[in-house]
Order: sequence, then structure tokens, then C-alpha cells
Amino acid sequence: MSIPFNPSELLPKEERLAVTIQKGNLYIGIPKEREMEEKRVCLSPDAVAALIANDHHVMVESGAGDFAHFTDEEYQKAGAKIENDHKKIFECPLILKVAPLNDEELDLIKPQSTIISTLNLKYKDHFYIQKLQEKKITAIALEELTDHDGSFPIVSSLSEIAGHSAIYIAAELMSKSSDGKGQLLGNISGVPPTEIVIFGSGTAAIWAAKTALNIGASVKLFDNSTSKLRSIQSQLQHPIFTSTFQPKTILKALRRCDVAIGAFDSHQPTPMIVSSEMVSHMKKGSVIIDISIDRGGCFETSQLTSHQKPTFKKFDVIHYCVPNIPSRYPKTASVLMSNICTPILLDVGEKGGIEHALRLDEGLKNGVYLYQGVLTDERIGNQLGISYTNINFLIF
Repeated sequence: MSIPFNPSELLPKEERLAVTIQKGNLYIGIPKEREMEEKRVCLSPDAVAALIANDHHVMVESGAGDFAHFTDEEYQKAGAKIENDHKKIFECPLILKVAPLNDEELDLIKPQSTIISTLNLKYKDHFYIQKLQEKKITAIALEELTDHDGSFPIVSSLSEIAGHSAIYIAAELMSKSSDGKGQLLGNISGVPPTEIVIFGSGTAAIWAAKTALNIGASVKLFDNSTSKLRSIQSQLQHPIFTSTFQPKTILKALRRCDVAIGAFDSHQPTPMIVSSEMVSHMKKGSVIIDISIDRGGCFETSQLTSHQKPTFKKFDVIHYCVPNIPSRYPKTASVLMSNICTPILLDVGEKGGIEHALRLDEGLKNGVYLYQGVLTDERIGNQLGISYTNINFLIF
């Protein structure tokens, strides 16, 4: 009678211990952003200094930090190599940038490299993904990285800037010098306070409400989740009017308000909350700030605008519908992004590089949409009709 194992296979074997993780040296390239609307940079000189102190290598394209007021000299003093040749930046095995790769950069990036940048899924097509697949690129979306609590740190932090700045932008647009109705946003003794309506309950909405309340404005906030509305009341520590999306209540609020802000943070397309008919009943010279415009906008009258020409009028209501509002404040946004990216990069180095880090860091793995040329993101696969593979089947 045969037995399934021979005698040697039945002998006890030595225990296999886990292999010690060896720290890796990263070679990071920071190219200058070439998109007209993008003025941020992912790493500040201080962040570069921290990476250099941990034996990593950073190559920065000359002028990469100009819009954020970080000079080449500052990067050089921090230990970075300043490179004038745009092509040489893309010889680095790890590319870190804000905007997704453009067509030229898709050609320049070396096969089997890693790119960490925003994805902006709405504006990506089959060609972009196919080009990365051909080069077997590992691609990580900054906006999809998650923290230990499951939150999206890049999205939350940039939404905080957007919420803050929405109030400052509205104040500017209401002034007579900006063709507004010459009203000061806030609460001046003897003058009725500015009335602000906010749609949404995410980070941008919360910080818009906080900023408005701090300058004495009256705030009304709408969202369809009563639990979120209750949570916001608690966070603000200030009684404000809240309501679900009831058309009659919304119309009544819009008739009286001076500023209306669309501030949805969701990864899903923004619901259209305010119809053209509702906008037509708003006061002449009032202002709409649609922070959610990059996901469709929540006002039917919203149309995509740019930092160069940010506003238009519809029904004598000033509309500001610029996507990527944080890029209006590139230094603040760059420092913020740098504070998030630096610990991630240091951790990747400590774990021996991207390959090992993805096995050990769920938050980083959540940001991956291509792994060595294999599409791993279900949403992209469904949107573009491309087959995808769960990343957990690729990383062991």
C-alpha cells in the first residue's frame, strides 16, 4: 500500500522566520506642473530636508515650487538636486506630482516606475490607463489614500481650504470693486448680518459654516442626512438653521440669502439640488460659489470656469464655479499636501520600498489603481469598460 509522503517529508523541518524588513532608499522626482490651473507642489523644502536626512534622494525640476514661493535655492539647501531638463526628472523610479500625467509626461515616464499624483477620474479616458498599462506602471491616487480611521486625508484637508476660501471669495465678489452689490460680508452693528446658505455636510461645508459664523454671518445648512446635520450642530457649537432638501424650504432660503455655497465632498457625482427656476428668484447681486463643480455642481446654472476667468452672471446672480479652489492658495495647499505626503514617503522607505509598503499599509494600498500595469480599481474598470483585478490577488 502506497503512502502519500516519503519518510524524509515526514521529518520535522526548521521553523521559517519572517524576513527582516530592510530600509530602502527612495529616488523621488518632482516635476514642474505644466497644467495651466495647477500651481501646487507636493513637497516643500522642509519636507525634502526630512527625506534627505533619512538617506533618500530627491530631484526637483527647476521652478517646480515657484508658484508656491519655494525657490530652487531653498530646495538645493534642503539637499535636493535641481534639474533643468524636464526629461531627466522622469528617469526617477518614483514620480511625485499634483496633477495627473499629461500626454508628454506619459511618454517620458520610464517603464515599471511608480507615479503618485491625483487621478481626477472624471477627466481620464481609456488612452491614459492603456498608456500606463503598456509601461507596467504602479499608479497611486493621492485623493484615494486613506488614514487609520478610514478618512481621506488629502480630500479632507483640501476641502478645508475650499470651505474657508469660499467665504473669502464670496466677500470679495460682493464688494463693489468686483461688480457686486457693495455689501460687506459679516455682521456690522446696526446692519442685518449677511445670510449664507450651504448645501452639503462634508468637510468643506463645515469649514465654510465655521468661517461664516466667525465673522458674524447667519448660516443655513441643508443636507439629506439628519444624523450629519445633528453632528454638524455639535461640531459648530453654535445653533444654526438646518434642514433636509425640501424644495419649498430651499427656495425660501435662497430668496433671502446673499451667498449660496455648494459644498459636497462625496466621491460620487454631486446631486443637482438647486434648479434654474430657484436661482432666478435669488436677489440681484447675490453670489453662488459651487465648490462641487468638478463633480457636476449642485446648481443647475453652474458652468465650469477657470482661475483666469472665474465668474459669470445668470439671472443677475454672480456664479463662481472654479474647480480646484485650493490651487488659488498654492503655498498653503502645498504645505498641507507636503505634511501628508512626507510621513507616507518616510514610511515607504522604512518598509523597504513601494512593493513592501503596499503589503503592510492598507491606507497606501487603497490609493493604488494600477499595480505593475494591472488595473486594480473597480470604478475605473466599470467607467472605461476595462477588466480589473482585485489588488489583494496581486500582493501577497
